[in-house]
Amino acid sequence: MELRQLKYFVAVAEELHFGRAAERLLIAGPSLSQQIKALERDLGVVLFERNRRGVALTQAGANLLPHTKALLEQADDLQRRAGRLAGTEQVRLGYVNWRPADLRSRAAPAAELIIDTWVVPSHAQASRVAEGSLDLAICWIRKQDLDRMDLASRLLGFDRLHAVSVGEDERPVRAADVLVPVDDDETSWSSWNAYAEEFAEHTGATVVRISDGGITGEAFVDHVRRLRRPVLNSPKGQEVLLPPDLVRRPIVDPSPLWTWSLVWRRAEVRRSVFDTVEAVMRGPASELDGWLPADDPYRP
Repeated sequence: MELRQLKYFVAVAEELHFGRAAERLLIAGPSLSQQIKALERDLGVVLFERNRRGVALTQAGANLLPHTKALLEQADDLQRRAGRLAGTEQVRLGYVNWRPADLRSRAAPAAELIIDTWVVPSHAQASRVAEGSLDLAICWIRKQDLDRMDLASRLLGFDRLHAVSVGEDERPVRAADVLVPVDDDETSWSSWNAYAEEFAEHTGATVVRISDGGITGEAFVDHVRRLRRPVLNSPKGQEVLLPPDLVRRPIVDPSPLWTWSLVWRRAEVRRSVFDTVEAVMRGPASELDGWLPADDPYRP
């Protein structure tokens, strides 16, 4: 039994969907499934019930989940204590689903970067920075939220969103001809819903209301097949391999961009946090040549 397997267990338990958990953990779906099965063998219990309707925690899984979270918190605390004993300043960072692959090495000259194990939506990560449980976060955020939570930000990266459709036609599609999924679950999809609804209003694209988390993962694929029209893909699905019957299509007139901010408290006083921001933000600023929401911090 390894700590990473316990992190995998928690991710699947929170998502109740192997595809979404794999995207969140930045690993392949089959690898995640194999690791969960290995953990179940080591523990001697079945953690999840799997069937065509979805994934659910077993009674054993539900009982073990809070203890697993506590154990992971203890492991994080041990890491922080070891850093203090070694005289290394630590900076704690949270993210949503994207981060630079070399993030730790970028930050190394400034501080020991502790990447938080709880991967939660953008608005939740920003709130954690504001309340002090994180020093930094990589998230999507609007100017009004930066002001409301008294946060500062820098542009760390961006995704150029595309459409996914059935068939072999990979030609660009006009934004007005794209379907835009919006989920009823505001707790999980608050940031995406705000972005998607504004994009649809600005471009004339059609909003499609869903209630199954199908903004990404297997449920998203099901929606694309059912709707038979190009569907806007979220930043959580940018690097996911598509089934052979689906294709990616660039979106034009306009091309939607999703920005990733590095955020920290405006009242921050720790030198290590500021030095980490500068170390992580190395390189020239990106030029944004597509559609951004009206309240995006980097809109010209």
